[in-house]
Amino acid sequence: MRKIIVSIFLVLTFLCLPAMSETAVDWVKKADALLDGGKYTDPNKAIIYLNNAIKLKPNYAPAYVGRGNAYANLGQNQRAIADFNKAIRLKPDDAGAFVNRGLAYYDLGQNQRAIEDYSAAIRLKPDDAYAYYNRGLAYGKLGQPQREIEDYNEAIRLKPDDATAYYNRGVVYGILSQPQRAIEDWNEAIRLKPDYADAYSNRGTAYFIQGNNNLGCRDAQKACELGNCKILEWVKSKGECR
Repeated sequence: MRKIIVSIFLVLTFLCLPAMSETAVDWVKKADALLDGGKYTDPNKAIIYLNNAIKLKPNYAPAYVGRGNAYANLGQNQRAIADFNKAIRLKPDDAGAFVNRGLAYYDLGQNQRAIEDYSAAIRLKPDDAYAYYNRGLAYGKLGQPQREIEDYNEAIRLKPDDATAYYNRGVVYGILSQPQRAIEDWNEAIRLKPDYADAYSNRGTAYFIQGNNNLGCRDAQKACELGNCKILEWVKSKGECR
């Protein structure tokens, strides 16, 4: 009887070995498999996986970065920042960790701290278009349009196929009463992303400002076809685009 008990115990132990043999890297890879477009499809499951990684290897910076991103996906920015802090202490040359912490600060409305993190990321990785783009957004929140444009310029230079960077720079030119430059940027945004409803809507608005109602109506109608009918409804209320 004693031998049978021992044998059953050995079988159960053997069956448990695969899970027990998973490393911190394995758990991080499992979490990464849940990523889709930079966000976790199931952040809570990702957190469980990353907790396992941290238990196995408490000083493994990528696990803290991943868990910070998962917390950010859940809107838990303070917990995300705590994890990014840990990751940065463990790996102070990780530009991505600074960008991610900057995003969390930005979501909390702490734009100056976000700018500081994006700037740190740029010092570590000068060709990071994403860091320039996001720093531009933060400068915009602080009412610094020229700096915002400068960062979009750099983001576009590094990643010339980024329709959103063109779109946002166009918005800033529009705010600065430079409709022609805004139109040129929205032209490019539409070329890169032909279903960009907001770009059509804003370009239409700029055409109306310039007195070009035919082009304005064309863009307003196209924007509405793509789901943004605000400008078309407004101009129709003024007797245009009938």
